[in-house]
Amino acid sequence: MLEGRKILLNKMKETRIKNIFVSGPITPAMIAAKIEAHKDKTSIGAHSIFLGQVRSDRIDDKTVAAIEYTAYEEMALKKMHDIRESIFGSYDLTCMHIYHSLGKVKAGEISLFVFTSSAHRKAAIDACEEVVERIKAGLPIWGKEIFEDESYQWKENN
Repeated sequence: MLEGRKILLNKMKETRIKNIFVSGPITPAMIAAKIEAHKDKTSIGAHSIFLGQVRSDRIDDKTVAAIEYTAYEEMALKKMHDIRESIFGSYDLTCMHIYHSLGKVKAGEISLFVFTSSAHRKAAIDACEEVVERIKAGLPIWGKEIFEDESYQWKENN
């Protein structure tokens, strides 16, 4: 598994595909650091941020305690690269950052972080929204909802 991941990372470097995956939840410290890194980019006038948080849904008298995310990583990263290129072609963005959790993320923790920046708010907001919708609709990422009693079901995206 580790060797396969090294090969994947080398392929990504060759084609400039960015790794969006984070092991476990996306921390508030990571989010703050990404925002802080933009303070010197003074041509930016707007940022739009989407944070996807694991909900503690009630399903058939059971409560979701966590979601365990898995992905077909190579395909997901290629598709995300194509989405990024399309978004940059459609909106006047300065930058875009996307992170998605893999592994177990507890209810209340962040599993998706999309951060778009532009000189003006409309481009940043519209691009951020489109990225989130396209991730949900097109990336091979699956969530196993783990209930408090340790039973589970596979999550359906709406």
